[in-house]
Amino acid sequence: MKAVILDADSLGEGIDLSPLEQQVDELVCHPLTAPHEVNQRIADADIVITNKVVLNDDTLRTANQIKLICVLATGMNNIDRDTANELGIAVKNVEAYGTPSVVQHTLMMMLSLATKMPIMQKRMAAGDWQQSPLFTLLDPPTYQLAGKHLVIVGSGELGQAVKKQAEALDMRVTFTARPGKTDDSRPSFDALLPEADVISLHCPLTEDTKGLLNRNNIKHCQPHTLVINNARGGVANEHDVLEALRKRRIGGYATDVLPQEPPKEGHPLLDALNEPLNLIVTPHNAWTSPEARQRIIELTAENISALE
Repeated sequence: MKAVILDADSLGEGIDLSPLEQQVDELVCHPLTAPHEVNQRIADADIVITNKVVLNDDTLRTANQIKLICVLATGMNNIDRDTANELGIAVKNVEAYGTPSVVQHTLMMMLSLATKMPIMQKRMAAGDWQQSPLFTLLDPPTYQLAGKHLVIVGSGELGQAVKKQAEALDMRVTFTARPGKTDDSRPSFDALLPEADVISLHCPLTEDTKGLLNRNNIKHCQPHTLVINNARGGVANEHDVLEALRKRRIGGYATDVLPQEPPKEGHPLLDALNEPLNLIVTPHNAWTSPEARQRIIELTAENISALE
């Protein structure tokens, strides 16, 4: 069998591909693949391996020997799964490969927002400490997480792992009901907003979660509430969140995701990094520890080995 990786650069450097090589007769790696190159590169492939390259209806119908599509991620929205199913092409993703990495990133964001690190670093760069009449800087005051209430949206593996770490910080943790589910007995997201000290988002982007946090319900947040989005861009309405930050209706916002990635045309949150706000934006790299990336290869190899 021949396997083709369409965007091997998304795995980064230092990753051992031998688990994949052991499963196939030939492995061809392309660093990146432009849309116009896809058809030619998958024409004689039995297995197509991709992270973000789009495999749409037209593309899948031009390839007549694909048996399996392996997605090097959890999300599979770049694959026309209806067409794949019609053509008898199996589509498999990888899950839970980067839980420790994402949880670590989530805690970093939570602790950084609580200690007002984004603002304090700007004050340090401006020389405010050197000019202080005291031995310290007391503004802005830090925020103690112990005893505070963390509200988590998404009770899967990631959410459960964040809960465990937050409880080690002596936080109280509550999971919301799954957005859009009327048969979930847990309290709704909106019902928990008034008592949330910290909100951490770990849910997929769906019609029910798009704009889950927005100007209509932000007004029910406490002004010190810290919000962390390591889910998907658009789960929190970024424009509404930024407005709330500027008007001090929430205490901080940290995100690893934006609606368009990379944000080639910019984004208001990126522009706002120059403002004295308790704001963190990272480039969708919560998952990128070497251990997590190697685990992606191992899980993909298992998906290939299961091919009948």
